[in-house]
This record gives sequence, structure tokens and C-alpha cells, in this order.
Amino acid sequence: MKLSGSIGAIAGAVLLLAGCAGMAPNVPHEQARREVEAAERAFAKTMADRNHAAFAAFLAEDAIFFGGKQPQRGKAEVAAGWKRYFEKPAAPFSWEPAQVEVLDSGQLALSTGPVRSPDGKIIATFNSIWQRQPSGAWRIVFDKGSEVCGDGK
Repeated sequence: MKLSGSIGAIAGAVLLLAGCAGMAPNVPHEQARREVEAAERAFAKTMADRNHAAFAAFLAEDAIFFGGKQPQRGKAEVAAGWKRYFEKPAAPFSWEPAQVEVLDSGQLALSTGPVRSPDGKIIATFNSIWQRQPSGAWRIVFDKGSEVCGDGK
């Protein structure tokens, strides 16, 4: 009887831990905001560094990127679609976060900011939605850019 009670307690602990395994750690709001801003800057650095593999590592498995006629769906398709931007020695554009907002739950965040041509002209605005993974890492789940109107100064 004592053995089955111990087994029941162990099974209960395993179930409790299994339930928590899919949850990302809870962090203070400002810390989460700084994490997303750092993730966005590191993501942008992959373009400057011409590192397509590092770029792909920031994508969630089910990421959706808008651009062109149809959205690119899934990490493999997004990575393949963006490969062309990494082929030349110089980056065709750069970006940086201007604003980052995180849900109170700390699980989703929006990062938005300017996209610049190589000469520094603002050519677009990006909007990325990041999701905290169970590991605590942030991955992009949605990305959409919009062209700017005007002279882009």
C-alpha cells in the first residue's frame, strides 16, 4: 500500500511537471520587452552579417511572413523565400526596432520599426509578432512590412 501511495505521488509530480513543460517562464514585463528588443536587433544583425542560417534560427516552426502575392508559411518556406536576400555580399536593407510591446502574459510581443535601404533611406516599416517559446527564447511567428509614403527621410 505504501508503495502505491509513493507511485501515485511520483506520477502526480510527473504530470504536474509535464503540464508546465509547455509553458514559457514568467518574467517581468520590462524584462520581456528588453528581451524582444534584443532578439529583434540580433535578428536584424543576421542580415548585416549575411548569415542566413542564423536568420532562420529566429523563425518559429509555424511562422508566416507576408510579402508578395501569397504569404510564406512555415519556417522552411520563409527561410527559402528569404535566402535571396543573403546571396550578395552587401545587405539589400536593414531594420531596427523603434517600438516593442509585450502582452501582460509575457507570451507575445510586437516589434515595429523602420526598414532602410543601404544608403539609409527609410523604405518600409516592419511589424513582427514574437512568441516566447517554452525554452524562454523568442521566435517570430508573423512578419509584415509596409512600404512608406513620402521621401523616407
